[in-house]
Amino acid sequence: MSKKQKSKEDYYLASQWTLMARKLKRHKLAKISLVVLAILYLSALFADFLAPYALEEFDALYRNSPTTSIHWMHEGKFVGPHVYKMTKTIDRETYEVKLVEDTSEYYKINFFVHGSEYKILGFIPCDLHLYGVGEGSNGGTGAKLYLFGADNLGRDIFSRVMLGGRVSLTIPFASAIISFFLGITIGSVSGYFGGVLDMIIQRIIEVIGAVPQIPLWMALSAAIPPGVSTIKMYLYMTIILSFINWTGMARVVRGKFLSLKNEDYVMAARLSGVSTWKIIWKHLVPGFMSYLIVSLTLGIPGSIVGETSMSYLGLGIKSPATSWGVLLQEASSVTDVASNPHKLIPIIFVTITVLAFNFLGDGLRDAADPYK
Repeated sequence: MSKKQKSKEDYYLASQWTLMARKLKRHKLAKISLVVLAILYLSALFADFLAPYALEEFDALYRNSPTTSIHWMHEGKFVGPHVYKMTKTIDRETYEVKLVEDTSEYYKINFFVHGSEYKILGFIPCDLHLYGVGEGSNGGTGAKLYLFGADNLGRDIFSRVMLGGRVSLTIPFASAIISFFLGITIGSVSGYFGGVLDMIIQRIIEVIGAVPQIPLWMALSAAIPPGVSTIKMYLYMTIILSFINWTGMARVVRGKFLSLKNEDYVMAARLSGVSTWKIIWKHLVPGFMSYLIVSLTLGIPGSIVGETSMSYLGLGIKSPATSWGVLLQEASSVTDVASNPHKLIPIIFVTITVLAFNFLGDGLRDAADPYK
């Protein structure tokens, strides 16, 4: 058998998922997006290791300070990457307090340093961090390295972005998964059984869809008891986003079921005595699962924007816990942003994540299209 014949045979015998995987490999933007998302989620998983400082660590001297300058030369000699300690001075003309570098002593940037304690994956004690600032060349201490600058309390924005990514990446993903299965279940019941049950479900969907999103977030957030722990708030936000986002998936599944439930293979399954739920999950849902996977991928960015918006409006995670939305909420003042533009860095991570999911969804959509 020639290579051409073998290739044709492999193509015709390949499963739908194999064909989708082959098409996806040819979509460059989707592959790049997959790598970007893998890096983002790995960064969130090992955020404590990547972040040089804990959430509660701050230095009032560095309040609203810009990104720390990294130097390589000291007094004309190469000493490797290092920073200088900051000191306060007063501008004699404007009487404005400013931070200037004290170049009399340098502090080397070290890798794999010991710092604040944390737990890997929530149960393995550790205090190792990717990088940190060591002692000064003359034995001094107190220098900081803020790659993204500091907030209004003197906390490291880079550390907060890394640690906040856990919330902003996992809550939307978890809520999208829950909405996915909730939408499939309710939509399949509505489309398969029809009648009064279908009418009730569709009216509920219409009511949820008719309420503007922000008032709906506010109403659901108001139901959360005050003073709850961060873990409970995480759970509540996941439930809120899941409750809002399942309706679109349910309507899509209902439409598919209405067109497929009277097909010959479904009638044959009924006559053979196959149970209703087995018909739904074994015969009907797999027929358009590729479309559902694409819808799930394209729905995650909406959940990310939703979580960010809720935290930005003060309806979700609140400081001292952090998320990308919390960081943007803290930079909501126009005058504050004008004087401290580095506080908008978290929006770059939100944008990159949303674009990566959208490009991946486009790649999956093209791969699932049988006519391409």
